[in-house]
Amino acid sequence: MKKSTSIILSSLVVLGALSTAANADGSVKKGQRAYLKNCKKCHGNGTKGAVLKSQAGWNALFADDGAGIKAVHKGTKGEKFFGSKKFKKYAPHLRAFLHMYGSDSGNVPSCG
Repeated sequence: MKKSTSIILSSLVVLGALSTAANADGSVKKGQRAYLKNCKKCHGNGTKGAVLKSQAGWNALFADDGAGIKAVHKGTKGEKFFGSKKFKKYAPHLRAFLHMYGSDSGNVPSCG
């Protein structure tokens, strides 16, 4: 009985870890799509745009519901997007993408 219980619990832990990793990867992919649609015009492809800041820099810009990134884009073409409901929806994904590929991450987006 003890052995089967430990096997079941171990399986649940592994499945939980895998689902968390899959969700994180999905968030990065959604963020990449949001970046390509809304940011690429001004900041270039994801390879160029994500390295504009370090991972800590991206975290700081997206803190407090994106107050920093909204301030940076005030008076620019991007101001409308950063003040929209669309930004609120995609902000966690956009942050995940930019953080994943920040200048100090050592990661490079595969496409775009």
